[in-house]
Amino acid sequence: MRMIPKIAAVAAAAILAASCCPCRSYQKKPRRPLVGTEWQLVQLGGRSVQPQADRFHITFQSEEGRITGVGACNRVFGPFEEGEKRALRIGPLASTMMACPDMKTEREFTEALEATTHYDMDGPILLLLSNGELRAVFQAKPETER
Repeated sequence: MRMIPKIAAVAAAAILAASCCPCRSYQKKPRRPLVGTEWQLVQLGGRSVQPQADRFHITFQSEEGRITGVGACNRVFGPFEEGEKRALRIGPLASTMMACPDMKTEREFTEALEATTHYDMDGPILLLLSNGELRAVFQAKPETER
């Protein structure tokens, strides 16, 4: 019988510790708006991409219904259309035609954008999906970096 209070105390401590974990503070971060936020690529096709200020970022612009951004070195731009239940269609995209050292990743970046059918958000993170498959992950750039 004396074991029950000890078990209850351990369970209460575990619940308290879980409610204070750092992941909870992350989950409380507000979502950033899809439109008007500058999004920095952090994952492409399941592999991490090292964020760089002048590479692999996009911005959705509502007034024109356009997306603009930069790949490895080329500017990308084109139309986008938001639909119900987070449906998202991007493209067809056009770009400048400079030769970049990382053309393979730039091509994958453009293909992932154009393949997008839906999006989801988790705090300041934007997930681009193609028929349920995760294609790219972006992180909102802080307001001070823009």
